[in-house]
Amino acid sequence: QVHLVESGGGSVQSGGSLRLSCAASGFTLRTACMAWFRQAPGKEREGVVGIGGDGGTNYADSVKGRFTASQNNAENTLYLQLATLRPEDTAIYYCAARKYCIRSASWWAEETQYNYWGQGTQVTVGS
Repeated sequence: QVHLVESGGGSVQSGGSLRLSCAASGFTLRTACMAWFRQAPGKEREGVVGIGGDGGTNYADSVKGRFTASQNNAENTLYLQLATLRPEDTAIYYCAARKYCIRSASWWAEETQYNYWGQGTQVTVGS
């Protein structure tokens, strides 16, 4: 059974940093395409970064140069390092998985491409 459990959210001041984790079970990250999404209050959920089983990444323009995705295959855990945080980064952050996928592609930010979702972790950035 697939489970995704996010952690690491919290409250920081503008310019601060956080590291989010997504512990995966029931499948192997190496054979899945993963993604981080976020949903701000009153807004639709949006893709932040897509990560292929091969480790390749695609970032949303709004986070390029500030956020870094990585994965530890030994721990089967996905990470998202958030740096230079801004108030507009305030959102619930979700990780998502699509099994049996090696390379993330142009579809990476489409919610419907992912079969499994975590419960989310709140990130709040104060001004």
